[in-house]
Amino acid sequence: MSEIMAVVAIVERGKADYVVNRAKKVGAQGATILYGRGTGESEAKKFLNVHIESSKEIIIILTEKEKCKQIFDEVVEAGRLKEPGTGIIFTFPVSNLVGLHHRENFSLN
Repeated sequence: MSEIMAVVAIVERGKADYVVNRAKKVGAQGATILYGRGTGESEAKKFLNVHIESSKEIIIILTEKEKCKQIFDEVVEAGRLKEPGTGIIFTFPVSNLVGLHHRENFSLN
């Protein structure tokens, strides 16, 4: 039984496809990309006195624990997440997973 991990990254809008493609090159089998908007004080911008919210893309990658570190490191590099203001990334273990029956590697039996 392989432990499943979720890698979640929040990146600047327009960068998710590039980040996911890089993650796939090191073992990610796929990803889900969602769109969001930051609400932190540093997220708000003003242009010509008009308030503009920063849009974000949220990437969710499910992977085996053995591949998690390499995928994590690749996403950090591809998204330049060590630079201030470019996004965040975190991982957590997944339990009670249903819906990936077509992928034998994700069996939790």
